[in-house]
Amino acid sequence: MRRKFFIWILSALLIMIGLVSCNKTNEFEAAEQQEILDYLDRNSTLNFELKPSGLYYLELVKGTGRNLVKFDTVFVRYTGKFLDGRVFDTNVGTTSPMEVIVGTPGIIMGFNEGLTYMAQGGKSWFLIPSSLGYGSMGNYYGGIGGYTPLLFEVQVVDVKLGPGK
Repeated sequence: MRRKFFIWILSALLIMIGLVSCNKTNEFEAAEQQEILDYLDRNSTLNFELKPSGLYYLELVKGTGRNLVKFDTVFVRYTGKFLDGRVFDTNVGTTSPMEVIVGTPGIIMGFNEGLTYMAQGGKSWFLIPSSLGYGSMGNYYGGIGGYTPLLFEVQVVDVKLGPGK
């Protein structure tokens, strides 16, 4: 009898903890969405396209040739910023562009997706919600907190077609 009571109390406690943490998650997600909407309002002259995934995409310079596809190797110049304008990462001004194999792990999903809308020579902005970036955990080493939307300016400098292309 005592054991059943203990299990019942423990189960109720776990359910309550789950509900409270879920509620907090909803608050963080709502705050992030509001941050994105505020950014878009402040920059209303920018015509970001909202993709089905939640990525906001803005083409600044149209590239030439076909759009990038999975396993293409691309060389990019990029600057990553928080929505308040602070830069957290860039390779602009370095000697060589970053090499990325499109669609492979190691690059956040929103960055990978944004590349597939680009072609060689193109320049675009990706406004990436945390669900396509570093999620609820963030990236401690990059100084990026959980539920943080990111803005990348990306230029495709060169492309090597993937296998079989």
